[in-house]
Amino acid sequence: MVRVLVVDDDTTVADVVVAYLERAGMTAERADDGIGALTAAAARPPDAVVLDLMLPGLDGIEVCRRLRAARPCLPVVMLTARGEEDDRITGLEVGADDYVTKPFSPRELTLRVQSLLRRAGVPATPRPAGPGSAPPVPPSGTLRDGDLELDVAAHRVVRGGSELTLTAREFDLLAWFLARPGEVHDRESLLREVWGWEYGDRSTVTVHVRRLREKVEADPSRPVRLVTVFGVGYRWDLEPPGVGS
Repeated sequence: MVRVLVVDDDTTVADVVVAYLERAGMTAERADDGIGALTAAAARPPDAVVLDLMLPGLDGIEVCRRLRAARPCLPVVMLTARGEEDDRITGLEVGADDYVTKPFSPRELTLRVQSLLRRAGVPATPRPAGPGSAPPVPPSGTLRDGDLELDVAAHRVVRGGSELTLTAREFDLLAWFLARPGEVHDRESLLREVWGWEYGDRSTVTVHVRRLREKVEADPSRPVRLVTVFGVGYRWDLEPPGVGS
């Protein structure tokens, strides 16, 4: 059974989250602080983590950083009372795949956890039906661009002979672009098509693009593959034949 670690020092919030996750067919374990979360994750590795930003002792940012160091592909949803953009971006930059701002909808949080689990290749759990709950359909097969190769079925990306470590969201974002070279996508459409959200903070896309560039570009500060079309969005430019060979 899918195991989710819920880390929150607010008993009421944690109880609600656990109840909704278990109602959706998952097993949920609780931790009240950062040290407890790391101990629980080491003893019983979870399939995903719901992590509060404000925790006693180690805060959620440091916990996320350490979880990511141990398991780079572990799906993490940051749960935070802070609505400021800087706080959300910081959480995404240290490796969180998603965030939900308090007060929140437990049902929406459950759907987002399930979406991340599916993208991480964890067997699907039952999910409540409703508007916006259907996951985007990923491309299939093997996608290539120069020295970059993405195998959808194996959930594996190789660049120049070396395997890349991507989060579930980074993998899906790369697959989306590789399957549609030359097309420009704005952040709203990427949120809808890659994240499966009808609404959301566009900075989520910005941070994931930045993180993806650090892994697929020779010089992330001067991207030539995942380029910005100013005032519009992002485009994937295929490497010209013969270049890099």
